[in-house]
Formats: sequence, C-alpha cells, structure tokens
Amino acid sequence: MAGEKGKVLLAYSGGLDTSCILAWLIDEGYEVMAYIADVGQEEDFEAAREKALKVGASKVFVEDLKEEFVKELIFPAIQANAIYESVYLLGTSLARPVIARKQIEIAAREGCQFVSHGCTGKGNDQVRFELAYYALKPDIQVIAPWRLPVFFERFAGRKDLLAFAAEKGIPVFQTAAKPWSTDENLFHISYEAGILEDPNVTPPKDMWKLTVDPEDAPNTPERITITFDKGIPVKVVNHNDGTEVTEPVALFTYLNTVARRNGIGRIDIVESRFIGVKSRGCYETPGGTILRNAHKDLEGLTLDGQMRALRDTNITAPYSKALYNGLYFSPECEFLNQSIAFTQRNVTGDVKVKLYKGNTVIEGRIARGDGAKLYDMQESSMDEQGGYNPQDADGFIKIHSIRLKKFTPANQ
Repeated sequence: MAGEKGKVLLAYSGGLDTSCILAWLIDEGYEVMAYIADVGQEEDFEAAREKALKVGASKVFVEDLKEEFVKELIFPAIQANAIYESVYLLGTSLARPVIARKQIEIAAREGCQFVSHGCTGKGNDQVRFELAYYALKPDIQVIAPWRLPVFFERFAGRKDLLAFAAEKGIPVFQTAAKPWSTDENLFHISYEAGILEDPNVTPPKDMWKLTVDPEDAPNTPERITITFDKGIPVKVVNHNDGTEVTEPVALFTYLNTVARRNGIGRIDIVESRFIGVKSRGCYETPGGTILRNAHKDLEGLTLDGQMRALRDTNITAPYSKALYNGLYFSPECEFLNQSIAFTQRNVTGDVKVKLYKGNTVIEGRIARGDGAKLYDMQESSMDEQGGYNPQDADGFIKIHSIRLKKFTPANQ
C-alpha cells in the first residue's frame, strides 16, 4: 500500500533519474514528496512541479534559495578566494549546503522519516548531501537509490531508466545529441560524464551553455568598476552603458550577464574527487571568475602581507577543501567561516576591470578606510625617500644573513 513505509522527501530535479526514483519509491511503498531548490538554474520550475505531481508526488515544494545562496555561500567564498586544486571555483559544492538545509527543514516540518536524492555512488554529491543531512538532523534516514543493489541492479543504465519511464508514463527529454550530464546554479554550470569521460576529447563548441565562445566575444572591451566593503561586493558600475547595481542577487546576476557575453569563466580540468576517483569536468563560472580576480587584486592593496600569507595557508586551502568534501556543517568549517570575516575587515575599495574575449584585466584599484594605510606612494617610490632610510636595510640584511653564513649547501 502506498505510504505504508513512511514519508520521503526527495530532492527532485525533474530529470530522468529523479523522476524514475520518485516513481520507484512509490512502488516500494513510500509516500513521496518532491523538493525543488531554486538556486538560480535556468529551469521551468512550474513544469517540474507539474511533472512531479503527475509522476505521483503527494506534495511538491519549490523553494527560492538564491538570496541565502549568494549571501551565505558565494560571498564568503569570494572573501576567502576559495578554490579547489588551484582551478575549480567550487560551484556545485557551494550550492549543496543551502539545498540540504532547506530539505531537512521541510522534512522535519512535514513529518518525513526519510530524505532521498539522485546522486550516483561514485560522485562527491552523495557525500555532500548526506553529511549535511546527518549534521542537521542526526536521526534522519537516507535513501540513496544508486547505492542500493535492488535499484542499481534493476537500472543498470539509461536504457533501463527510459524503459521504466515509458512503463510509468513519465515524460522524458533526454537526447543522445548531448551526451553529458550537467548541474547548474547561479554560480556556475558543470558538465561531466558521457563523451567527457575521455580526458583527451575536446568539448564540442555547442556544449557550453552560459558563455559565448571567447573567439566570438565582442571586439570592444567592456569596462566595469566593482566596489567591495570588507571583502563583499556591494556595487557594480558599467562604464560602457552606465548600469549600476547594488542588491546582492541582482549584482551577482548582472556580473554573470556581462561575463557571459564576454566569454569569461570557462575551465576544463581533471580533479580529485573526495572518494578517491579522478574525474574530468568542464565548468562555466562567469560572474564568480570576475569577482574572485577583482577581490584578489584589492587584497594586494589592502591586506597585510603576513596576514594574507597566513590566510592563504590556514583558511583558504582548508575552507576550500571542506566545501568540496561536503563538510560545511562541521566544527572546522564554522571556525573557518568566522575567521574569514576577520581577515576582510580592511578589504574595502574599488577595482576597475576590463572584460575582453575571455579575460578579466585589472586596470586599477583604490582603497578606502584602514586598508588604505598600507600602501604609501611616497614610501614605495623609486624617485624619493618618502621617509624611508635606505641605510636601515644594511642591518636588516646582516641579521638575516647570520644563519646563512653558517649553512653549507648539500652540493658543496
């Protein structure tokens, strides 16, 4: 009997996998509710809602999470210059905490004993979602179909899923013309699997969804100024057309817009998944790429060198790893989140950026507040003393040379 095993809240995308999982869970005797998180992906949410109801969901929840996504995850990641293996800007990882948190909130409110998702058994997302579930509601039970033999032995591949969808009357829109999978949110879109599993296959030109090919981008540069307050972007001004944006979601969305039309934010990498498997992924992170480059530049002007080095080693690297590995709701990540704000107290000012054919070129920067004290043009000048006595360097060098004079290199 439907619902005899309890209530499940399924993280639902509207695609083939989660639609089949929804129907399968109902067949297994669960009452299934569908949860759709709006984190800025370009999707017809009403169509997804109607599809979930048609498949058999007892309720469907569509939640707009864009503002908390930007304020709580994207902006702190920019403040920390978060990056994984020196290349990946963590777009998928960043969205998971807000998605999982809302899912647990709804599950508790609706009296669901179970939550479920459509993540594969080889990827990072199963870890990210489930670690968040257990951290937020330790007594929750998780149904991960792609790790259950009763499921993955029945559905060995896409052909079996399509047959099940036909049997259940589930409309599908999968096509062999685009043989890869994607995950999209306001921060980025990812492409993996299918033909991309061969790391030597060049991505087809028509794969890229968000950004124009840099070769086809406008021949005229677009110039903007980004204003930061304590490391957080608070205003963008476009000098080409006079546009000015300040509201957080609108600001980030606008940066996506200008980056996309200038071909900014594409990467193609092989990364190390948390579970130990190497994975090839292609990503488009348009607005995030601009922000990270501009923020790093402003830190050069406003952040003490020793603090910056300490932050890079002891905050940026472990924070990025924690995000990638799904440990956002952990004591170490909470500590790191608190530490990020401390490092950003003086990162306030403007950065002038030229956007041109896939490139973000920094053309100038101005500091305001206490961060402006670090750079003294007269002190740094090669043309005047500026209060600096060159003779002081004599003792400085001699002190630092003491131990070197006593060291014998191994090759001598």
